[in-house]
Amino acid sequence: MILHVDMDAFYASVEERDRPELQGQPVIVGGTPQGRGVVAAANYVVRRFGVHSAMPTAKAIRLCPDAVVLRPRMEHYVEISQQIREIFNRYTPVVEPLSLDEAFLDATGSVQLFGPVEAIGRSIKQDIRDELHLIASVGVAPNKFLAKLASDLEKPDGFTVIAPDDVQDVLAPLLVTQIWGVGKTTKKKFDGLGIRTIGELRQLSLQQLQSSFGQSGRHFWQLARGIDDREVVADREAKSISHETTFAQDIFDADVLRAWLLELTEQVAGRLRRNDVLGRTVTLKVRYSNFDTITRSKSLPEATNATNLLWAVVSDMLDSQLPDRPLVVRLVGMGVSNLQGHSPVQQSLFAEEKDERDTNLDRVADQIRLRFGTTSLRRASTVQHDAEHKPHPRPE
Repeated sequence: MILHVDMDAFYASVEERDRPELQGQPVIVGGTPQGRGVVAAANYVVRRFGVHSAMPTAKAIRLCPDAVVLRPRMEHYVEISQQIREIFNRYTPVVEPLSLDEAFLDATGSVQLFGPVEAIGRSIKQDIRDELHLIASVGVAPNKFLAKLASDLEKPDGFTVIAPDDVQDVLAPLLVTQIWGVGKTTKKKFDGLGIRTIGELRQLSLQQLQSSFGQSGRHFWQLARGIDDREVVADREAKSISHETTFAQDIFDADVLRAWLLELTEQVAGRLRRNDVLGRTVTLKVRYSNFDTITRSKSLPEATNATNLLWAVVSDMLDSQLPDRPLVVRLVGMGVSNLQGHSPVQQSLFAEEKDERDTNLDRVADQIRLRFGTTSLRRASTVQHDAEHKPHPRPE
């Protein structure tokens, strides 16, 4: 049984906790309404007005003029995320973080110490409430897909267990949109087939699904039956480090997409440096509105964790290696694999001097972003671009 722990409206909940006068008010954490600022988090009060994460802040204010808009305090959220991680580690070392506010846990090896996995999940939820005064929703299920689905079923403040014998009964009445990868375009295709629920989807054969959805057909066929063989991978065992984001609304603007990719690259590079590892292979991932997914990879002569080198590679792939088709993107991501620890490499004097300068700049940049937020510092190559297209805070 796998646990998925997801903090409810994390950034906004932290702000409400720290400022009790905000409780009961519509709260948005994100960029300013001017320019391209977006919502990084929305509490459940403001969500009643139709506001959601990744929505332009200007639109959110139109929907809820009384909303309180707060700038993100990333240093503070990172610190609290680490405290949450410490609670996880009391119960199991097999923790796979997905972001600051959610993670998968495999507590199978901890059952003899702490009791059934369900009891472990309840203890984690209660510890977070008692010690941090924050609310988490927890899902317990036989695999990752089902555990994440379970954590979403009763939000906020949910705790849902999907037992192995109940999987098919739980899935059957749910809408097909609750399957990973079913967005607006895919839903329209299912509508055309007369399919609304997962139970109805299960009536289609694998051949029928592949005929209608190509390679994604097998993905839908498996998840409709609750099949997901992916393991929870702890940080210490990770073979790659990556970040991606799914947009609430499809992206049509190449400059906006580029700004998002730069933000993700800086996050990945920073995580490499925090773990004191280097990577040789850079991967770009782009998913279109019809769920077609394109991945492009390139290996470097030497492993690195320098932001400027990683950005040069992934931005070139974005510019030159995508198919010639309309840009209607629902997800973008980048990752680095072929990881290794630091080791001495024979280089020229000038290369060593340049690498040392880049490393020092990255360290300073990491400290500034940790203290003042991810959008507090931009690279010189993007200053002109940034004036028109501010990179968005990463949504929850």
